[in-house]
Amino acid sequence: MHYDIIIIGSGAGGSAAAYKLALAGKQVLLVEKGKPLPADGSTQDCRKVIRLGLFKSRETWLDAHNRTFMPEEYFNPGGKTKWYGAALLRFHPAEFEADSAFGYLPWPIGYAELEPFYQEAETLLGVHVFAVEADLKALNHRLLQQHSGWQSLPLPLALHPSIAQDEQEARHFDGFASTKNLKADAEVSLLQKAAALPNLTVITGQPVANLLGDADQPARLAGVMLGDGRFFSAQTIVLAAGAMHSPRLLLDYLNRSGLASTLMSAQTAGRYFKRHILTAMLAFSPGRKTDRLRKTVFWLHPEFAHSSVQPLGFSADALSALFPAWMPHRLASWLSQFAYGFFLQTEDGSHPGNKISVSTYPHHNTLPKLDYDPQRILVNTHEHSRMVAGFRKALQRAGCICLTKAIPLAGTAHACGTLVTGNDPKQSVVDSHGKVHGMENLYVADGSILPRSSRVNPALTIYAWGLRLGSHLLNTGEAAI
Repeated sequence: MHYDIIIIGSGAGGSAAAYKLALAGKQVLLVEKGKPLPADGSTQDCRKVIRLGLFKSRETWLDAHNRTFMPEEYFNPGGKTKWYGAALLRFHPAEFEADSAFGYLPWPIGYAELEPFYQEAETLLGVHVFAVEADLKALNHRLLQQHSGWQSLPLPLALHPSIAQDEQEARHFDGFASTKNLKADAEVSLLQKAAALPNLTVITGQPVANLLGDADQPARLAGVMLGDGRFFSAQTIVLAAGAMHSPRLLLDYLNRSGLASTLMSAQTAGRYFKRHILTAMLAFSPGRKTDRLRKTVFWLHPEFAHSSVQPLGFSADALSALFPAWMPHRLASWLSQFAYGFFLQTEDGSHPGNKISVSTYPHHNTLPKLDYDPQRILVNTHEHSRMVAGFRKALQRAGCICLTKAIPLAGTAHACGTLVTGNDPKQSVVDSHGKVHGMENLYVADGSILPRSSRVNPALTIYAWGLRLGSHLLNTGEAAI
């Protein structure tokens, strides 16, 4: 069957593009590798979600030293947005510019060009701020009265205004999938709004095995082959499988078609992987914590201009999973009642050595490989270390005892940058509208395109990019048969 557009992946960018195109009447096929999540409450069960990791993809990868690991990826409609903490912040205008001292690449567009789509995404997802609850309000007051440079700001959240009245949902939204649709995500806020349209077809539970090119013009794609052998053709193909997976589909096609040796952009595909430099912190203080949402403010500091701190929206049962493995579960559960969790992140730079590829290591020649070392750009890791120490010191002055844990390589929630956008085909993979340099009808809608990861979560920017891409395809007529 022939479509106007085939979109591969249903995360933030893919669903945003599908929503925009389907509402305009285009014949859209969206292919999602994963199956729909159960609605039986299991996606808010700490044991099943955190301790057992039942809903993760369980896909085996190799690291730079050819050791196996499993990234924290999710294959389901809505992608990782089903599991995110719903913090949707805009990138700062300065984060669209280059900063070579930190390895930060420039965007080919400015903030002003993405701003209307930021606004559209915020409206579609119902982004707003919540009142700060009692425990966090008291802690924040103790932090700010130190006058140590830390500044708190309201944290925009894509949560339903009534979620705080539902204890189960309020305590299990960050890192969990809502069963009552009280957290706005790509599936709930975009796909479901277009689901009744006859021109949108969604296939779940099927991976795209191959991109298929035109026999006479390899720079033009004809369609896709699914894992079950079905073939679908389209005028335009959009990659939106995520920064861990879209480059693998593209690299596979470039190698099979021979374009890997002729397209200038092929040498950059898979490179510039970013995921933030990340640390989790637990802060203990007297008194059992009663806040439900917890995640209502975030902190910035002028000395750490590329970093931010957010509370984790974790209640005691979820926080207990962050304790050291040697600690008895009963003790961890008791201590977690007195704890607040924090998520500290610093923007990592773009280094060509940080890349996704297919392993050539003996006995592992079919496994994907992630070679990532933030130490390749030391100035960023140094800022992160100083920021962690600074926030820990502020918490200690506020009467807290702190534990910290660096987030390992498997923490790929913010993975981005592997099909980076730019004007120069020698230094980027897609142009300012998301079209792959040198390809006629292949676009990228997901976080792969991000030249910078910024100091905040990338989800809102990916939504905005997907909406902008959909608008571009409509305005240029490239989504027409």
